[in-house]
Amino acid sequence: RSRRQRQMCIRDSGCAAQTLHGWIRRQQTDVGQRPGQTSEERERIKALERENRELRKANEILRLASAYFAQAELDRRTKS
Repeated sequence: RSRRQRQMCIRDSGCAAQTLHGWIRRQQTDVGQRPGQTSEERERIKALERENRELRKANEILRLASAYFAQAELDRRTKS
């Protein structure tokens, strides 16, 4: 589109020019016209990062529980 057409589109849309520009860039990336991560790739990375955080928390809980029960077993053996 010409510059004038873009300006009219921005004015008619009622949103900020930066917002519209961001949407256009994201669309261009998603269809391969621009380099970068696609929306799908970004969402997948976010999901994997979330899963990674959850797994780290679960591992920490299991590590602490294991240490607790190991100590309890040692205490039980020394009392016997």
